[in-house]
Amino acid sequence: MDRIFTRIASLIAGWAGQPAAFLLAVSIVLVWAVTGPLFGFSDTWQLVINTGTTIVTFLMVFLIQNSQNRDAAAMQAKLDELIRAVEKARGQFIGIEHLTDVQIEEIRAALEHEAGRDNGKAGKHGTAHVSVERLLDRY
Repeated sequence: MDRIFTRIASLIAGWAGQPAAFLLAVSIVLVWAVTGPLFGFSDTWQLVINTGTTIVTFLMVFLIQNSQNRDAAAMQAKLDELIRAVEKARGQFIGIEHLTDVQIEEIRAALEHEAGRDNGKAGKHGTAHVSVERLLDRY
C-alpha cells in the first residue's frame, strides 16, 4: 500500500508542478469567471469554484507533505552517509534529526561557538561574516 501511494503521489506531484497544470488551473478559473453572467453570479456558481478549490487544496497538502517527508528523509540519509564516510567527521551527529528542537538548537549553538561565534549569535566578526568576506575578496 505504501509503495502504491508513494508512486501515485510522486506522479501527481510531478505533474502538478508542470506549467501545463498551472495553465489548466488558470483555464478552469477563466471558464468559471466567464460563465458568471450566464449563471447570474449565483450562490451555486460561486459554490462550484469554492468547493473545487477546497478539495484540490486539501488533497495537495497531503501530496506535498509526502514529497517533503521523502525528500527530507533522503537528504538526511545522504548526510548521514557523508558523516560516516568522512574520516574526521563526528559520527555522533548521525540521527540528530530525531532530537527535540531545543536539543538541536543547543548543538547548533555549541557548534557555532566552537567555530568562533559568540553565544550562537551572528555578529560582525562571526564565522559566517568572515567566510563571506573571504569569498568576496577572491572575486
